[in-house]
Amino acid sequence: MDAMPEWIAAHALLLWALLLLLALLAGDLAWQHNARWQHRARHRGEPAVVLRRHVGLPLALVLALAFTAIAFAVNAQRGGRLPGFDTGLAEQLRAQLPTPVLRAIAMLTHLGDLLWVAPLSAVIAVFLLWRRHRRLAGAWIIALFGILPINGGLKALFQRVRPLHDHGFIIEQGWSFPSGHAFGAMVFYGMLAYVLLRLTPRFHRAIIAAAVLLIGMIGISRILLQVHYFSDVMAGYAAGAAWLVVCIVVAETLRQPPPETSP
Repeated sequence: MDAMPEWIAAHALLLWALLLLLALLAGDLAWQHNARWQHRARHRGEPAVVLRRHVGLPLALVLALAFTAIAFAVNAQRGGRLPGFDTGLAEQLRAQLPTPVLRAIAMLTHLGDLLWVAPLSAVIAVFLLWRRHRRLAGAWIIALFGILPINGGLKALFQRVRPLHDHGFIIEQGWSFPSGHAFGAMVFYGMLAYVLLRLTPRFHRAIIAAAVLLIGMIGISRILLQVHYFSDVMAGYAAGAAWLVVCIVVAETLRQPPPETSP
């Protein structure tokens, strides 16, 4: 276990690039599968939805269980394998990542800051309301307003102290678990992709790729900057994805026409 964090830290940037590439491929395959299903649904005269309820709700449950498993491993076993890996990786990253790399990553991580996300969220909400996409605007507002209370409540519940770092590029206050940037990036950029998929007839694969790329870069940047442990980011992704899936399922349910009643 001691050798693994050292090896990961030595190859951190390459692994980051490979993970982003795998995420992009997985996102593209998932969208192609979804697009084929929507095409078949239209051919049968059925509603073509982005995420079906009988798929989305079990998926949200699986993601919530994944978060619970990570939280249990971190909280119940203070000297266990996952906390030990977290600490070892943070120490190795602090020792091995050069200052210019950290400076560049610190600039990238601001794409998940509240000072960027909040005003852009408000602009998008106003635009949707102005274009009379009221239900879509409602789903957008609910999804984004859920970030702070859900993530903040989880942080207050677990109260995990952040890893130590001395590079000075990013100074974060508050608790570490789960990562607010990972949670927020998953919800903001994931929901933004959903909104764009609903409004634009073209560039769907590019939209999915951009969302996956931004979510992956922002979350992993928090580990490389040592402001979060590895498990903080994975838990933030899991919890954020669960909330995102629930919001998309609700939005898709609301946009369907009510069933016709027989006279």
